[in-house]
Amino acid sequence: MSYVNLTAKRTSRLWDRLAATIADMKAAQRRRALYIRTLRELEALTDRELSDLGIARIQIADVARNAAYGNQ
Repeated sequence: MSYVNLTAKRTSRLWDRLAATIADMKAAQRRRALYIRTLRELEALTDRELSDLGIARIQIADVARNAAYGNQ
């Protein structure tokens, strides 16, 4: 008599999904950290420095979001 054990394959897929989820969470955390760092750096600039960069103060959040997340 013979039988097939599928437990290893299912476990492997479960671990793959778990690893992918953890990788996605780490990537999201890195993007969020980039957003916050960019936002703080731009907010620390004077209006003159922002003007030299071609950024209005009201655009800071949009510029930081674009730097971290791209055009989504």
